Amino acid sequence: MAEVLSQSQIDALLNAARSGEMDLTASSEKAAEKKYRKYDFYSPRKFTKDRLKMLSGIFENYTRIINSRINGLLHTTCDIQVESAEEQRYYEFSNALSEGDVLSLASVTIDGEEPMESPPILFHFTTTLMLSMMDRLMGGNGDLGGKISSGYSMTNLELRLYESMVKDMIQALGGSWENYIDLEFQFRRSETNPTLVQLIGLDETVVIVGININFSNITGQMNICLPGMTLTNIFTKIASINQAGRSGREDNADEIMDILRTSDLEIVAELGKTTLQLQDIYHLHVGDVIDLGRNAQEPVQLYVEGQPWFSGKMGLENNNVAIKVLETYDNQGRREK
Repeated sequence: MAEVLSQSQIDALLNAARSGEMDLTASSEKAAEKKYRKYDFYSPRKFTKDRLKMLSGIFENYTRIINSRINGLLHTTCDIQVESAEEQRYYEFSNALSEGDVLSLASVTIDGEEPMESPPILFHFTTTLMLSMMDRLMGGNGDLGGKISSGYSMTNLELRLYESMVKDMIQALGGSWENYIDLEFQFRRSETNPTLVQLIGLDETVVIVGININFSNITGQMNICLPGMTLTNIFTKIASINQAGRSGREDNADEIMDILRTSDLEIVAELGKTTLQLQDIYHLHVGDVIDLGRNAQEPVQLYVEGQPWFSGKMGLENNNVAIKVLETYDNQGRREK
């Protein structure tokens, strides 16, 4: 039972507030303090923020893909955005489901191999959103009229339409991963009462991607549950592909050099430079000597495709004029012996 204050205690509190000895805003500031989610040390996080950010970017690409497909299928426009990508335990996802919800199960294949032996990927759509999309698919305007009850169960015809639309959305998910890995997602089946089926271990780590789908007259959400085991296998495969790519580039260095060895490059030996007036050039005759301002014993520069690469010494080789390479230049033009 709460403590009851006497009149004298009430007067003392009022006097303290007037004099400034008591700060009445402290309690309001404490109430306005931002609440943070407590970290569970018994269940440490499995995926880093960079991994979750990567998933968020992948599903942003996915929203652009399905946006065009939905607009073409339903002949309308909608706004699709990724709301969140959070790591959770599966029971947090399953506890939010009701008996009337429908879950679609999908398997994933990596690089055309056999589907991975891991828990399925789960797709969940809010019931009102799917019913509105079905109404548009059948030629309506998507207006459901009255409010749909929380325990609404879809008919067999509605389930057929539901699966037809969901299959297309599941198959489109592979295109959003193509920058990282070749994945193929396949529809397996639908569960009309997910609360009675144990699809994933309750304490298993999953990543829940929440996607908002907004039409002109209705708003709903699409939730994708990615099992932690499946994501771990995918990230491991991506890491191995990246590592193989780096090693492949190193192994190709000899092959690239073999191709470059047959390339033709122009090499020019520069004996020296000088400047002449036009009238001097006009009066030149055979046998005239032009002073280059260099000593005959000084090194000659060799240019490869216009860049200084070597310096050498003029001479003869088998009665042919030749240059003996003495020094090389680095990228900054410095000499290297």
